[in-house]
Amino acid sequence: MARKPILAAGGIVVRGGARPLVAVVQRSKDERWVLPRGKLKRDENPAAGARREAVEETGHRVDVFEFLGAITYRARGRSKLVQFWRMRAAPRPSRELTDDIAAVEWLPLAAAVRRLSYPLERLFLHNVGRRVLKRRGRKGARRKRVGKSSGARKKTATRRKSGMLRRMLRRIRR
Repeated sequence: MARKPILAAGGIVVRGGARPLVAVVQRSKDERWVLPRGKLKRDENPAAGARREAVEETGHRVDVFEFLGAITYRARGRSKLVQFWRMRAAPRPSRELTDDIAAVEWLPLAAAVRRLSYPLERLFLHNVGRRVLKRRGRKGARRKRVGKSSGARKKTATRRKSGMLRRMLRRIRR
């Protein structure tokens, strides 16, 4: 029987003004440079887990935007799936870094790609990085946030949609 994959989430976290900077973090355990990411807690929503990991690893509050894609690889004999979202960091840190992280650096896109230790992450950031920076820079572009920020309206809409889905499933089962 195949073992379940390890589920993880993270973000391409950007801050800055005219010259945007991308966060890369150095892990304490092996001193490798990676994108902010980590394993999901049991039953945790991937976007919420991505936000939690980005805040813990960069020390900055973040706004989460659209899903960017995923990478998959083998880790300790199991498949690991890491999903990434576009994120915007607050200008100033709001907390200390988690003990798992030795350092965080904010670098221009090309330097961030070069700093990453894993070729798969380098390729992923290289491919989505320009799109992330373009989205960020478009004046007047609507940016849909994911997660907590939409509050009660989102809960109401979710309840409405889940009720509609339950009714549709009942009809299908008949």
